[in-house]
Amino acid sequence: MKKLLCLFLTAALAAASLCACGRQNDAGGMTPVVLNEVAHSIFYAPMYVAIEEGYFAEEGIDLTLVTGFGADKTMTALLSGEADIGFMGSESTIYTYKEGASDYAVNFAQLTQRAGNFLVSREPIDDFRWNMLVDRDVLGGRAGGMPEMVFEFILKKNGIDPAADLSIDQSIDFGSTAAAFSGGQGDFTVEFEPHATSLEEKGDGYVVASLGEDSGYVPYTAFSARKSYLAEHPEVVQSFTNALQKGMDYVQSHTAAETAAVIAPQFAETDLETITTIVKRYASQDTWKDDLIFEEDSFDLLQNILEEAGELDGRVPYADLVDTTYAQKAAH
Repeated sequence: MKKLLCLFLTAALAAASLCACGRQNDAGGMTPVVLNEVAHSIFYAPMYVAIEEGYFAEEGIDLTLVTGFGADKTMTALLSGEADIGFMGSESTIYTYKEGASDYAVNFAQLTQRAGNFLVSREPIDDFRWNMLVDRDVLGGRAGGMPEMVFEFILKKNGIDPAADLSIDQSIDFGSTAAAFSGGQGDFTVEFEPHATSLEEKGDGYVVASLGEDSGYVPYTAFSARKSYLAEHPEVVQSFTNALQKGMDYVQSHTAAETAAVIAPQFAETDLETITTIVKRYASQDTWKDDLIFEEDSFDLLQNILEEAGELDGRVPYADLVDTTYAQKAAH
């Protein structure tokens, strides 16, 4: 994982010299901001509420949303200047900091506080226990990524050795595991929404456990920007964070059905009933924070998980990689 990050860090820094250092306000007085998200998922509902309800526009931001399809690609876009803000697991900010990036990414707003994936079985299991995975084949996630590390974290909590007690297939691309599972690969698969619910609707699988509930509160995804961007555009970052907080407030004060109706345009391929089911599932496990403040104890927990997964050989300072100024102002 560290070699991979070193490669994309080098490429990103080389590309950065070709990108403009900042974006000017457009003719309408709006500030263009490019946001690169790691994936497009109902898991991130408050962000899509902020888009669909016009909260970014209210804050003077002309937002362009790009899906990176992987934290490595999102981080590369951020460090190269192709994106102004990145949204991904904050483990990536730790990796690039450790690789020695001078203009490294700083987390300024945390969105989710639970893992957003679910364990899907081929058959319904009413009394699922994690030791049922012993000697079974599971379709997992990318090594060094939060989905896989949280999965292994849960296994270890239940006395299961991820390397010896079961077989975890990490060779399948992000977003393709559900199709592989439908095609007959694996006894279990770890899936984000809407893939978990889709497997259930097709009768190809059954959700038997929530990684979010069984792992506890984990700082799963956060927004970050390059240190230089924060220094040069603090007012833009504050406006961006204000819009996010409005989206968070909406989700906390409205029903799952109301939230689903708002974000439905973001998921045109998914029917409203399914979106509502997924929003309700995420809300019921306390997925979204009341505010966007990335607390130090959460950052410490993240580093614990990274160390336990063998992905971190030394701690990094919270003060370097987290700036709560914007989230604190947005919360008041």
